[in-house]
Amino acid sequence: MTINLIFKIAAVGILVSILSQVLKHSGREEQAFLTSFAGLILVLSWVLPYIYDLFLSIKQLFSL
Repeated sequence: MTINLIFKIAAVGILVSILSQVLKHSGREEQAFLTSFAGLILVLSWVLPYIYDLFLSIKQLFSL
C-alpha cells in the first residue's frame, strides 16, 4: 500500500464532505446522500484488493 492511496482517500473524503454540506444547505438531501454513497463506493473499490490480499495472507499464515 502506498502513501498515494492514503492521500487519494483523504482527498475524496474532503471533496465528498464539502459537496455533501453544500447540497444539504441548498435543500437537496437526496443528492447529498448519493454523493456520499458514490464516494464510499469509490474508496471501497480502491481498498478492496488490499483487504483481499490481507485475508489471503492470514489464510496462508494459519494454513487453513
